[in-house]
Amino acid sequence: MEGERYSSGVHDENLDPATYVVAAGRPPRTQGSPVNVPVTLTSTYVSTGVPVPGEPLYARIDNETWHPFEEALGGLEGAAGPALLFASGMAAIAAAMSVVPARGRLVIARHSYQVALGLAHEIGERLEVEVVLVDVDDTAQVTEALAPGADLLWVESPTNPMLEVADLPALVAAGHRAGALVGVDNTFATPLGQRPLRLGADLVVHSVTKALAGHSDVVLGAVATREPELRERMHAYRTLHGAIAGPLEAWLALRGLRTLALRIERAQANALELATRLAAHPDVAEVRFPGLPGDPGHERAKAQMDGFGTILGVRPRGGLEAADAVSATVGLWVPATSLGGVESTLERRRRFATESRTVPTDLLRLSVGIESVEDLWADLDAALRAAHR
Repeated sequence: MEGERYSSGVHDENLDPATYVVAAGRPPRTQGSPVNVPVTLTSTYVSTGVPVPGEPLYARIDNETWHPFEEALGGLEGAAGPALLFASGMAAIAAAMSVVPARGRLVIARHSYQVALGLAHEIGERLEVEVVLVDVDDTAQVTEALAPGADLLWVESPTNPMLEVADLPALVAAGHRAGALVGVDNTFATPLGQRPLRLGADLVVHSVTKALAGHSDVVLGAVATREPELRERMHAYRTLHGAIAGPLEAWLALRGLRTLALRIERAQANALELATRLAAHPDVAEVRFPGLPGDPGHERAKAQMDGFGTILGVRPRGGLEAADAVSATVGLWVPATSLGGVESTLERRRRFATESRTVPTDLLRLSVGIESVEDLWADLDAALRAAHR
């Protein structure tokens, strides 16, 4: 059966997630067996006669190196069986959005990841799908947009890059009342921060590239589902479209997952400290971070998340010119796109022409890593002050 050849049998939901990420997806404990799973580098398998379901056949269909990570992520999310690895986060999002039929309706957060928004609009044009943009933190607005007839509600919480927090239980209920499936991009929060499937969501998507793998060295995505039938649909999409993970990338992602709890604990603590200091900085106009008591999403995040994440939104005084100056001046922070690695990165999101026009031009998205918070602060403080000289 798929997923069992390298399954450790660790499926105890009572385990702390910090323990589960270390224990899940290990080889069977037989005398002399390796502690870590091996990488299987093959394109095909020995096969004669009529193939038996679940039998290794061809590496586009399955590769045993995927299974340990898929088992571990599925368990973390509380999914209906193992998650499914994809070639990238966007490949995973494409699979999830494939549930919207021609001439259907897709309701999507206005401040979703810009490429996800681009895909939604491409689907809209190609399949005559009605794409409705909503402010995902406005529950009444989202509920009205769903109305009977929506096929998919696409939620990010917190959103990228505006860090708005959705009322996930309320939106899941509203989506289901309207007859829609509910998909949640859980990349920012990670399953250590929130588990949307346990709140009733149908699909959860991750850019594994980010915090799950955690070292800025792989590009992968994943989908986890609440129902087995939907998982089979996602599996068929992956097989037919060929959006598969490389075995070495899957192995690296599993190795990264082992330290997820430690990395998130350190990065979240750093993020809260930096957000607190930045909120009082004379050269900062605005800070968005759900961990700040005055943030619009604070109460919701406190109610439905374990921790407040590792991403900050910062608008320096001086607008666009100051934001670009900060990006160009930092020495320890890495000016780069993507997020969730051990290193701290920042970028001005509207430097991309495809970013939502409602994202402020001077917004810096900060992905906080695991370095010394004092070193991160010294570098950022100096860059902010230099931007106003």
